[in-house]
Amino acid sequence: MSLYDDAVLVLKGYEDQAELRQAYLDHLAAHPDGLWKACGDGHITASALVIDPERGRVLLTLHKKMRMWLQMGGHCEPGDATLSGAALREGSEESGIEGLALLAGGPVRLDRHHTPCAWHLDVQYAAIAPPGAVAAISDESLDLRWFAYDEVAGVADESVVRLLEATRARL
Repeated sequence: MSLYDDAVLVLKGYEDQAELRQAYLDHLAAHPDGLWKACGDGHITASALVIDPERGRVLLTLHKKMRMWLQMGGHCEPGDATLSGAALREGSEESGIEGLALLAGGPVRLDRHHTPCAWHLDVQYAAIAPPGAVAAISDESLDLRWFAYDEVAGVADESVVRLLEATRARL
């Protein structure tokens, strides 16, 4: 199965945000290249909110280009076999944490936002950090920091706050 086929199946199986989910599916139907950065009309991206539920905190990155505190995530790559795999890869690369485990049940949320390169149609997952995880800053980040759940609204935008709320509802 291709990454495109996986994305369609994941989105068809996602039961929330019906209107936005359909917009993602329509985008893929109209753009066979809709998973790739080269698609100027927008592209599917994958992200992972790295959480430590035992300590009630999340790991956010101060994104180098966006200059905002965000979850880990980004563009799909040719080696990605699944959206969940792309999210896990991005989470691991940007957090420096090995052994992340995606929260069961598939994507937590969808979020469409404009970036300097194009519209991102983000498929958002949550990843549980293993006990004692030590984060390491990546080249894509200006900073990397753990925030208590109640601190997130003070540093991040509404999309990250909604992702955290949806994640906590699943725990």
